[in-house]
Amino acid sequence: MLYTAFHFGGMTQKLLISARWVVPVEPDGAVLGDHAVAVRDGRIEALLPRAQAEARFADYEREDLPEHALIPGLVNAHTHAAMTLMRGLADDLPLMRWLQEHIWPAEAKHVSPQFVEDGTLLACAEMLRGGITCFNDMYFFPEAALRAAQASGMRAALGMIVIELPSAYASDPDDYLGKGLALRDRWREHPLLSFCLAPHAPYTVSDATFRKIATLAAEIEVPVHVHLHETEEEVAQSWAQHGVRPLERLRRLGLAGPGLIAVHAVHLLDPEIELLARHGATVAHCPSSNLKLASGFAPVARLAQAGVGIALGTDGAASNNRLDLLGEMRLAALLAKAVAKDAQALPAKAALRAATLGGAAALGLERRIGSLVPGKEADLAAVCLTGAPELEPCFDPLSHLVYVAGRQQVSHVWVAGRCLLRDGELQNDALCGLDTRVNLWHNVPGGLGTR
Repeated sequence: MLYTAFHFGGMTQKLLISARWVVPVEPDGAVLGDHAVAVRDGRIEALLPRAQAEARFADYEREDLPEHALIPGLVNAHTHAAMTLMRGLADDLPLMRWLQEHIWPAEAKHVSPQFVEDGTLLACAEMLRGGITCFNDMYFFPEAALRAAQASGMRAALGMIVIELPSAYASDPDDYLGKGLALRDRWREHPLLSFCLAPHAPYTVSDATFRKIATLAAEIEVPVHVHLHETEEEVAQSWAQHGVRPLERLRRLGLAGPGLIAVHAVHLLDPEIELLARHGATVAHCPSSNLKLASGFAPVARLAQAGVGIALGTDGAASNNRLDLLGEMRLAALLAKAVAKDAQALPAKAALRAATLGGAAALGLERRIGSLVPGKEADLAAVCLTGAPELEPCFDPLSHLVYVAGRQQVSHVWVAGRCLLRDGELQNDALCGLDTRVNLWHNVPGGLGTR
């Protein structure tokens, strides 16, 4: 069934959400005490003090959150959602050994449309419970991921993945592109779906394919979502094979621009940071994955100082083990300070912006989501900030959101005004019974859990 974001059972939706604090992200650093957000037909109608809201919207359904901060739904700017089924499969290894010896063989053996749909449903359940309302995906069988996102009610940016290697999904780059573009053509008008071109990485995509992607990205006006400068080995390989570093190679091929989402971007020289800033590109920063794979420390403070857009991603559960964007906010803020040797690097308000409006802007969705502004779609999350010993006292809600609260404090989530999490409980039947479906992938003979 096609889910329509703005009407429920043919009735107009009217909802008033009151919270102890509303953190709208725009204006930058704002915290509004004792405010309310009015939602009508899936969009934010007004943001105003509670007393005024109760008088003006007296006939609206009420949701009162007296111990909470109401924030924009979090935007996971980079993940491989279906890889939840590979969580813990091959830990404590560097990237290329992890890929070549474990992940790629497991994918060749097991990945199918059903695998992707089940893994993505599991990811959606995990992400919603952590306040994530939108995710940017890169994986095989994107139509199966689309079905899962649609069933869960989440907002998704589906990657039209491209790689030179054949897979169960496609035989060659043209086949990947053809299938991805056909999927976009069928679903491009869906209110909760958008699309990115998703070439995997410089070491798995040829110059000829990158040129095609650059042409297509300009023609259909979609972002280009690519792993870039993730490891020193990637950079050295590019020098050996192409005579330039990966970003310069992509620039020469026409891919540097405001639609470029450079995932990881760990190993950057100052001129490369300036290039990203000059072209309006975004870095999707994935701190946990960078640490777990020993890829290094992204120069987040230098990127921010140069004016490069910063978004946050979890990466896949196989290389992070958690799809926890609140955790990534805290880690990103702390790492930025340590790397820059500057306690003011990536303050709390900037970390929250990266996890919300930064991700929305990377996906070209900043006019629709990412901040609590009247007219935008009502993607919201409520985080409890008081009422437990580990949460007291709360001097600064912004600080609490980044440095204190965790995903276990997320109580409510709405996507386009539809409540998908209430009091910590998922509200969508499609996400029930996942344990049984997921365990099948681990228990079959020769399955993922086999050692």
